[in-house]
Amino acid sequence: MLYPSVLSTETSSTLVQRPGSFTLPSKTALPLSASHWGAFRAEVKNGAVARVLPFEHDPRPSRMNEAWPEMLNSPLRVLRPVVRKGWLEGDGGAARGEDSYVEMDWERVLDLTAAEIARVRTFAGNQGLFAGSYGWSSAGRLHHARTLVRRFFASVGGFVDQETNYSYGAAMAFLPRVLGVNDGVGASVTSLSTIRDHCDVFLAFGGIPAKNWEIQSGGIGEHRFDTFMRDATSRARMINISPYRKDVEDAFAVEWLAIRPNTDAALMMALTRIIVAENRHDQSFLDRYTSGAERYLAYLSGSTDGVEKSAEWASAITGIEADTIRDLALSLPGKRVMVAANWSLQRARHGEQPFWAAIGLAAVLGQIGLPGGGFAFGYGSSNAMGNPPYGTPLTGLPSLPNPTGIAIPVARVADMLLNPGATYRYAGGTHTYPDIRLVYWAGGNPFHHHQDLNRLRAAFRRPETIVVNESYWTATARHADIVLPATVTLERDDIGGASRDRYLLAMHKLVEPAGEARNDYRIFTDLAARLGVEDVFTEGRSEADWLGWAFETITDRLRRRGITPPSFEEFWQTGYFEMPEPGEPHVMFEGYRQDPAEARVDTPSGKIELFSDSVAAEPGQPGHPVWLDPEEWLGSAKTSVFPLHLLSPQPDRKLHGQMDFSSYSRGGKIRERECVRLNPDDANARGVEDGADVRIFNDRGSCLAVAKYDAGVLAGVALLPTGATYDPDGRSDRNSNPNVLTRDVGTSELGQGCAAQSCLVEIERLDRPLPELRVSRPPVIHPAGN
Repeated sequence: MLYPSVLSTETSSTLVQRPGSFTLPSKTALPLSASHWGAFRAEVKNGAVARVLPFEHDPRPSRMNEAWPEMLNSPLRVLRPVVRKGWLEGDGGAARGEDSYVEMDWERVLDLTAAEIARVRTFAGNQGLFAGSYGWSSAGRLHHARTLVRRFFASVGGFVDQETNYSYGAAMAFLPRVLGVNDGVGASVTSLSTIRDHCDVFLAFGGIPAKNWEIQSGGIGEHRFDTFMRDATSRARMINISPYRKDVEDAFAVEWLAIRPNTDAALMMALTRIIVAENRHDQSFLDRYTSGAERYLAYLSGSTDGVEKSAEWASAITGIEADTIRDLALSLPGKRVMVAANWSLQRARHGEQPFWAAIGLAAVLGQIGLPGGGFAFGYGSSNAMGNPPYGTPLTGLPSLPNPTGIAIPVARVADMLLNPGATYRYAGGTHTYPDIRLVYWAGGNPFHHHQDLNRLRAAFRRPETIVVNESYWTATARHADIVLPATVTLERDDIGGASRDRYLLAMHKLVEPAGEARNDYRIFTDLAARLGVEDVFTEGRSEADWLGWAFETITDRLRRRGITPPSFEEFWQTGYFEMPEPGEPHVMFEGYRQDPAEARVDTPSGKIELFSDSVAAEPGQPGHPVWLDPEEWLGSAKTSVFPLHLLSPQPDRKLHGQMDFSSYSRGGKIRERECVRLNPDDANARGVEDGADVRIFNDRGSCLAVAKYDAGVLAGVALLPTGATYDPDGRSDRNSNPNVLTRDVGTSELGQGCAAQSCLVEIERLDRPLPELRVSRPPVIHPAGN
């Protein structure tokens, strides 16, 4: 049935007066669904998805959705509940990641899981329970695993949570201190239409990679990359400031300024210093809208540390000619300039500094709050960044308060598991890591996102029990004791979309679940019933009830904004609702610029802070933007041993590690390995031919890849995308996962974000055949009763 009866069960009395008031229409079009790669329609035959067709309103649909028919029936699907053999035998976690599994029926495995949760609560308290989940689990809002796992554990009395994220976690912890807003990244960035109409110079620190525009958490109906790039480059001088030329596609008229990784802050500081030294800065803007500018400018002049942040100083750090830096600086005053920084810049040691330095550069130019000018963090980091503020109202299950009140920065999970009771600094406070006895992960894959995977593997052997809801045999599932098979997006009904995309999307259930897979809501409902909190978790609602409640909540919000929503029947039949265009483009800090007294920002000074007392109170922080040695970079003494700076960008043919083993993803590999892009001079110096198998290594581990010559890569830099499924062999990875090489340390004690982009390696030609990948097939699974 192409349009399943998602509301066929009893609905909440707060939603409708009687059951059955929602009747789904007959089929008039191919059913719609959505993923993080965009909306699509599907042709379903004999209970299977025969093919996927692009959403008719998407000008540049992603090809990644084409992998769905294959991946729904992948041999790597988790089909039945299983329990790790060594855990049943009491091995204390020693064989996690290497063990076989025993099948178990749902009733028994749910009883076992509930009993483990109850045991830990009794002997260690709720602070012994860690509920892990890191985004991107599903585009739908109802079946959103991170919401569901947190709601469930809140209903049983609390848990240890995670906060911030891997994408821009350092910025999340740091920017509110200097900008007074919680969303200095993300949805608040200035609308792209103002770039088209007003921008003269677009400084793209980290570039604007097309591949990142393919994805958006929550699902999207419209990819706008080509439109934006054509419009922006037709007017503005766009400069790609990056170690990689193709961080902006060759098809667009863009200049390339090749810069050493992790040195963007130094370039921004030199540009700022030159503008001020030439008296070309906007002092009136600094006086009226910023606090502490004089202390930052004193640092740039060298009066506080004896080192002027000159073009020559920055040239020695960045590798860019001093004359080039000077010419760029003097070309900016009098122009409408957007200082844009990709999220990747702050995923490095001291990653807070380039974002703060970008704010400083925009401030001396007096551009903040003007259309097409100022600063922005995230253009080119995901699809909806800079789209009009449609305010598409999305809702899922409401969150519940976490009674423990404990949360760690998301990137410090290995530290927590390895160091219970240890103290750490974060966001201005001193905190203590809890003693975690049970980890429950749903909707995420830390063995993709985290750094130094060998260290994470050791950390995952510390808890007494690890439970995972998972659809595929990921590396995380292979390190769990109890694996519960979860449905994927196309096996359930939902509502999707993004707040800055014009389409609210119906996500139809297209096929029945594979094997014995169940959705997360049902799994947690069944566990809640066993623990006596079913009513708290479900509030008496079924999945269908919640879907109806969500749609009614959405329509109420639309009506309050003067927008006439469709009926549920119309929405579900059409597959989407198109939001009206906003009246005015959004300009970040426009209200503050117009009236800084009335719209003062939420900082101690009420202004944008170029000096912050709270930051100055942190270890190693002078209180203003500062150049700090990233420790692993091309200016480090460590280059005598590991001379290449490894960058790990997002992959072209998957989202993080999702669909890694699809034919589409594998089509971008060679001999089942990812390609590491190298400057030909670096490859030739190591005797590595184009297309040769290579070993990439440092003192943390090693992985394998295939060399690909690319003259667009700055000499001294290697690019290996993330997403290859971790396949450990001792400290080596049989696969191509760069996070076996990256350093598991926070950006700083202030932000404690991911610092993956500060990583030195060496590369050598592989002197043996590539080993077989174990992760291309499921682990050994023993039938029930054997």
